Amino acid sequence: MSRHTLIKIASAAGVAALVAGLAACGSSGSSTSTGSNAASSASSLPTVSLMVGGIDKQIYLPYQLAQQLGFYKKYGVNVTLSTEQNGGVGAETAMVSGQVDMAGAWYVHTIDFQQKGKQVIDVVQLSGAPGEREMCAKGSGVSSPADWKGKSLGVTDIGSGTDNLTRYLAARYHLSTTQFNRVAVGAGPTFVAALQHSRIACGMTTQPTVNAIEKQGIGTSVINLASTSGAQQWLGGAYPAAGVLARADWVASHRAVVQKVVDALVATMHWISTHSAADIANAMPAGFVSNGLTTKADYIAALAQDKGQFLSDGMMPASGPATVLAIDKLAGNVTGPVNLASTYTNQYAIAANKLEGFTK
Repeated sequence: MSRHTLIKIASAAGVAALVAGLAACGSSGSSTSTGSNAASSASSLPTVSLMVGGIDKQIYLPYQLAQQLGFYKKYGVNVTLSTEQNGGVGAETAMVSGQVDMAGAWYVHTIDFQQKGKQVIDVVQLSGAPGEREMCAKGSGVSSPADWKGKSLGVTDIGSGTDNLTRYLAARYHLSTTQFNRVAVGAGPTFVAALQHSRIACGMTTQPTVNAIEKQGIGTSVINLASTSGAQQWLGGAYPAAGVLARADWVASHRAVVQKVVDALVATMHWISTHSAADIANAMPAGFVSNGLTTKADYIAALAQDKGQFLSDGMMPASGPATVLAIDKLAGNVTGPVNLASTYTNQYAIAANKLEGFTK
C-alpha cells in the first residue's frame, strides 16, 4: 500500500512460491486449456500489465485471486501481474510513468496525482476500508491517538498511505507531527522486529502481519481500520482503499480492455462475497497463505476476521471520495482545488454488474 516502497512479507520460500504463482497461468481454481490451442487462444487476447502494491497482502488479494480463478482470460484479457519490490518504484508511480498499464493501489493516489497535474482514474473499487490496524506493544499505554505524544510510530514508509492515516489520526486528536516520531518499518518481519525490540511503540499494518504480532504475544490491536464500521468510527466514513488505477489518457484509448479487466475483478468480488475465507485461501498460491510469517490456518482466521473490507460490486462508496479528500487535506497533502468527479468512475463497474446479472 506504500506510495514508495513495500517491504516484502513472505519468507524466501514464500517469495519463491510467489514468483511461481505469478508465472503460472492459473491454479486448481482456474479453467485452463492445454497445448497449442491454449497458446493460440492466449496470444489472441489483449495484454495488460498491472503492478500491485504488495500482492501477497490480504488487502490486495483480489488481483491474484482473479488470476487463480481464470477470470481475466474468461473475460477476454491477459493480465500480467507484478508487485512492488523493496527499494523499487511504487505501483502507482510505475503506472503514471508508463512502466505498467495499471496499478493495484489506493484511491487516494488519484487525488495526490491531480495535485501534481497528473490525471489518474480509479476504474474499479475493491475495498471500502484501509484494512489496517494500529498495533501497539504490550505495556505501551496507548489506547487512542491521544496517547501517541512523545512516542515512535511505525508506518510502511514516509509518504505512504499508512503515514497519511497516522498523521490524520494524530491531527484529529490535536497532535502535530512534531509531537511524535514516524519511523519507516515496512511490513512483515521488519515491522514485527521493530515492535518487538521497542524501536516503535505502535505501528500501522495489515494481515498477515497483524496475526503474527498477536500470535507471538508482542502486541495488540488498538485501532481497527479493517472494516467499514472501523473506518466509520476512526475516519468518519467509508474509506475506499484498494482499487485499480490508470492514467486518464490510457483509459480513454483502451476502454474495451479496461472493461474486460473490470469485468474480471467484479466477478472476483462477487466470488469473494459468496465464498468462505477457507475457500479463498485454497484458491490462492501456497506461498501467499503459508510462509515464514503465517500458517494457512492463521491466514484463514485473519481473513475471516477482515473479509468485510471487500466490496462485493466494485462500486465506489458514495461518500468515500469526500472522506478520503478530507483526510488527505488534514494530513497536509492537499494545497489546491480538487475535482473529485474526475478521480474515479463507476461506469465500468456498472456494466460489469449488469453482465454478471446484478443491476446497478
